Order: sequence, then C-alpha cells, then structure tokens
Amino acid sequence: MFKKILIANRGEIAVRVIRACRELGIPSTAVYSEVDRAGLHVLKADEAYPIGAAAAAESYLNIPKILDVAKHCSADAIHPGYGFLSENAKFAQACADAGIKFIGPTAASMEMMGSKTRARQEMEKAGIPFVPGTSRALESVKQAKEVAAKLGYPVMLKAAAGGGGKGMRLVHDARELQPALEAAQSEAQRAFGDGEVYLEKAILNPRHIEMQVLADEQGDVVYLGERECSIQRRHQKVLEEAPSPLVDSDMRQRMGEVAVRVAKAARYRNAGTVEFLVDQEKNFYFLEMNTRLQVEHPVTELITGLDLVDLQIRIAAGERLPFRQEDVLIRGHAVECRIYAEDPDNNYFPSPGKITTLFTPEGPGIRLDSGVYAGWTVPVDYDPLLAKLIGHGQDRPQAISRLARALEEFFVAGIKTNAALFRRILADEGFQSGKIDTGYLERLLSSEPDGGKKETASIAAIAAAAFAVLDAASKAVGNGTNTTDTGAGASSWKKAARVEGLT
Repeated sequence: MFKKILIANRGEIAVRVIRACRELGIPSTAVYSEVDRAGLHVLKADEAYPIGAAAAAESYLNIPKILDVAKHCSADAIHPGYGFLSENAKFAQACADAGIKFIGPTAASMEMMGSKTRARQEMEKAGIPFVPGTSRALESVKQAKEVAAKLGYPVMLKAAAGGGGKGMRLVHDARELQPALEAAQSEAQRAFGDGEVYLEKAILNPRHIEMQVLADEQGDVVYLGERECSIQRRHQKVLEEAPSPLVDSDMRQRMGEVAVRVAKAARYRNAGTVEFLVDQEKNFYFLEMNTRLQVEHPVTELITGLDLVDLQIRIAAGERLPFRQEDVLIRGHAVECRIYAEDPDNNYFPSPGKITTLFTPEGPGIRLDSGVYAGWTVPVDYDPLLAKLIGHGQDRPQAISRLARALEEFFVAGIKTNAALFRRILADEGFQSGKIDTGYLERLLSSEPDGGKKETASIAAIAAAAFAVLDAASKAVGNGTNTTDTGAGASSWKKAARVEGLT
C-alpha cells in the first residue's frame, strides 16, 4: 500500500479523497492556491503546501509544481479527483516518469478515450454501438453537407476534444449547417485548443445514462450499475440518480456488458464511466468514456455499498478486485443534487462571497459531501460547486422524499445557491413519475417563469427565521440560559416561517 497520497485537487472531492486515505491509514497531502489557504481540504489533510496564485494555470493545473510538492513530501501516489488534471494524459505520464503512481488509468487509455473521434474509431473496431455519424473530424463544409444529407436532419456537431456542451451545435436544416460548423470549430478551438469537429445524427429528447466500471491491473473488469444523468442545464448535469427509472434488469445487463467491452477495448484500469444516449425506443448508443471518478459517484456507492475511492486506491496499489460481477448487488435508490454557488435570478451566474451562515441537513438516508464551512469565502476563480446532497432510500419515492426534506433543512447565507431549483424539480410530477430526458429541465424552467421569484420570497423568510434562531441562542447564552433547550429558537423559526406562509 502507498506510504502517502497527494491530492491534486480542491473542494469537496479533495475532502472526499482525504477521508478515504484516513480510513486506509494513509497520510494525505493537500495542495492549495493563494485563495484556498483556509480551504476545508487544507484543514482536513495531514499536511498542505502552497502551489501558486489563484489562477488554475498557476496552481491546480501546474504540473511541475504539483510534482515538486509530491517529491518534497515523499508522496508515492497522486489522486487527481475530477476536473483540473484528472483526464490530462500528460499529467498521468509525468507522474509515471517521476516514479509516482497516478491513481487512475494510463496515459495511453486517456489519450484513446479523450478524443471522441478516436474513441469512435476504436469502438467501431470493437463492434460497440454508437450514434451514426462520422468517426473522423470534418474536413470541409461540403463533406458536412454530404454526411448530413445522408443521415437526415436534424444533426449534431460536436467537438472531438470537448465536453460540457462546448463546441456543440444542433442543426435542423442545410441552411444552418455552415454557420453552425464555423461557430462550433471556433468555440472548440478556444475551449480546448483543438478545433476538430465531427457530426452525428441528432437523437431528439434522449436520456443520458452512464455505467460505472471498475478495472484492476490484472485485466478484470466489472460494471456497478447505471446512473440516470438526463437532468441537465446547458449540457451540464445538475441532478443524478441510481438506478435509472427507465432501466430494467435485462437492459442493465446489456448496457453493463457493453461498458465492460468498451473498457477492455481501451485497455482500461481503475474507475471509469461509460456514457450512453438512449432513444425513445430504449436503444442505447455509446457516447464517450470519462476516464476518472465522476462527480456523481456517491449514488453508485449508496446503492452498491461499495467505496469507489477506497477501491481506486487499492487497484492503483496493485490489488485485485475483491469481488466478481455476480457479487455486485443493487439495493434501494439514491438521488444527488449538486449545490452550486449560483444566482438563479441572474441566469445562474456564479455567486462567490463569504458564507456567513450554514445549516446542513442530517437524518436517515442523507449524505452530504461538502467542501465549505461557515466563514469560508467562496472564490470566483473555480467551478462554484459547494457540496453534493444525496438522499438514499429503500425505493425511489423514499429517496426523493428524503432529499426533499434535506433541502428544506439546508440553508446558506452570504451567497446565493441553486437549492431552490432542486426543490422545484423534486416536487414536479414529471420528475416523480420518471418522465425525463435531456430537455426536461429546460421545459420545466420555461413553464414556470415566476417560480424563481416565489422561491426568493421563501428563502428570504428562511433567512429571517435562521437569524432569529441565532439571535435567540445568543441572547440565551448572554442571560446564562441552558442553550440545550432550543425551544425558543425553534419557536422563532416556526413563527417566521408562518409569517411567510411556509408552514
């Protein structure tokens, strides 16, 4: 086993990995930028080192600095988390060249699956079903028009090196194709330094379903069930659940077997995710492979009882998978929402600032993976993910109910968050019945244009109630009152809530 692991990341995922290290008895090392000096991951780690300015290029994306710290502190392994350098083949190779174990796949596997066109070529050789289209970058507008005419409109343009919706354009007819292609190529070049774009048949109103896989270094591969990731905003996932309400046991087995074939074709090892698009007839097509731990991995952990980060570390240390495919059992249901520092009233723009108050939920079936605390200032420099709130239950209705209850208990002041968005989703009949696809959230938001204003009023009431509780507690302490009796605070909370019609 490793003597020390450096976590080349920040926020909640760094805290998550640190906890796994502690349970394994492995010392952990954190790295931090100037604005993260007081970050939760820095406070939780056994040791921490500065690596540069706030700009990611000067800190969390700075490979030489991270490797220098690893050598200085004698770390023999690096966990990249997700984002930043987690899917950077050059980083994986640099770790190998430095004699430091990269907890993830090889650089070769990353390179193969990192290019969507190359991945399509390899999957074509392996007989993996994928959405009809080109397996190589488009060379001209003429070629694009010929392919589109053959496939039939609508078609989708996609960046070969991309992700997160950048370099993507839906094209409805031939007149739109040339300007859409030029825009997609330009956006892809700016975002990824690679302007290659390919074309595929557009699947309208698909579901986005992914399969978790684990592969050890001896060649064994298993799948751990699927996650439903169809609820997205601007091609970014915001809420995930496992298992998918669409997938039955037969479909799960077929998708899982294809995912294993994908992993073997890529000569993959460690944790990875194979993503599929599913059409209205439940046909599924390979979309891409994410060569890292996913943000939404907790829902898989909760329904399988497996610790994916623990398994990642063990696999990287050379251990074999401790179970076989037939040993993987799915129990219950889990739903996760990503709590972002975003302003719903300003088109969900980031909302950095100091967290002045933070109340977090507890109780049966609730898990909170957080990277923040009251008093922490959320920087403007990085992805605004604060925490992941997960509800787990015996079935889907119970998981939804528990998560809804937890969202009512969750409160943060000083910044704005997207928590109200999840309250709307969980209360929606369409979501509760499982009738979702990648266009679901856009339809929901456009159907209730004043919903945000109603939520803002509710949040204002909760804020007033929260400060009433704090004020009551403060006065109680000043008067020498026994503060374990929270009746006054609870009464103030309920009173404020009744004023605003919340109870």
